[in-house]
Amino acid sequence: GANTVGGVRGNRTGRRTRGLEVLEDLLISPRRQLVLVAALAHGAVAAAVVSQFQFNMQPCPWCTLQRFIFLVVGMLALLGAALPSPKLRRWLAVLMALVALCGASAALWLQFVASASTSCKLTLADKIMAGLGLFEMAPDLFVPTASCADAAVNLLGIPYALWSLALFLFCALIGMVMPAGVVLSSLL
Repeated sequence: GANTVGGVRGNRTGRRTRGLEVLEDLLISPRRQLVLVAALAHGAVAAAVVSQFQFNMQPCPWCTLQRFIFLVVGMLALLGAALPSPKLRRWLAVLMALVALCGASAALWLQFVASASTSCKLTLADKIMAGLGLFEMAPDLFVPTASCADAAVNLLGIPYALWSLALFLFCALIGMVMPAGVVLSSLL
């Protein structure tokens, strides 16, 4: 561990680790990182619902699957932020990153494969959502009401699926960097 003597940070061998001090100053705490991820993930779902009901941007099966994945990412992030154990928090962050990468895969599939199809009925996304019972549990949130081609819309000139991809990758990055940052700080 590092200690501070006379305002100079050092490790057990007395070497200066000023770089680590700067890094720590730039980074927000792991708990705050997880709360940020949860807010962004749940905010993405809220934005999708507003887009659907206020601006008539109807979702396809891959869109609704991404909503579900964002909710799972957000719940894992909140659970991780609430845990008192840093070790468990790191494991949940890694799990969150893996789930976010599944979301990134769904966004890529929507952007480059499904959106080129006029029909996306009974896709893997439909099967997952139906298998989980989400169509019945929260139909306004999870029932697809458009084909993938019809749901391929832009926001500020960028396809919705790519916005989703960027957010999933950001969430995955936080989930992977947070445990790596702890390992890095123990090495320095």
